[in-house]
Amino acid sequence: MLKVDKIVAKYGDVRALQNVSFKVDDGEIVSIIGSNGSGKSTSLNTISGVIRCSSGSIIFDDQEITRALPHQVVEAGIVQVPEGRRLFPYMTVFENLKLGSFNSHSRKNLRESLEEVFGYFPILSERKEQMAGTLSGGEQQMLAIGRGLMAKPKLLMLDEPSLGLAPIVVEQVFETVKKINSRKITILLVEQDVFQALEVACRAYVLENGSIAIEGSAEDLLNNPRIKEAYIGI
Repeated sequence: MLKVDKIVAKYGDVRALQNVSFKVDDGEIVSIIGSNGSGKSTSLNTISGVIRCSSGSIIFDDQEITRALPHQVVEAGIVQVPEGRRLFPYMTVFENLKLGSFNSHSRKNLRESLEEVFGYFPILSERKEQMAGTLSGGEQQMLAIGRGLMAKPKLLMLDEPSLGLAPIVVEQVFETVKKINSRKITILLVEQDVFQALEVACRAYVLENGSIAIEGSAEDLLNNPRIKEAYIGI
């Protein structure tokens, strides 16, 4: 579904990504793990068109999107749920969700999409007239994911969905990630909670200093002594 081939991305003269290559097959959950500053979020932002890659290519559903603008990437079927949620705090839950359905193929399915999101996150239905900024951290993360789902993505990219959440809420979020994937939505996950990221994934890539250092099945990486020591603390 997605093939990223030798992309290079820069902040000024500093290379954030150096010849990064990975793929995501239809129906998979693929995790990208690594320490802070390794290039995880930059990878997603480059796919989304928020950051332009200097070289390399990005192919999605047999269509090149390397130079696509962010709204064109969304139209193609890729939606990113950004780190930090980026909600509109003085708008209601419903208004935030509605903003997720402004691309051409999701606008006409607003009611259906709302029902689907409320099925994943019933609390959002109860809170739909509440200002987003007054929600708890976990509820805000649910809203951010729900807003992404409103765009009817083929590929949902989640950037640090567990950030700042209590452990019990983290468990709920990852259970929902698995449920979303079971309904034929492919997921690319960036996550610092390496254990959770590998528990839900089919395959994973480890980014170190802007380059892919290790790749393999999630199970193999969970049992890799280097991963255990460096990222899981075992």
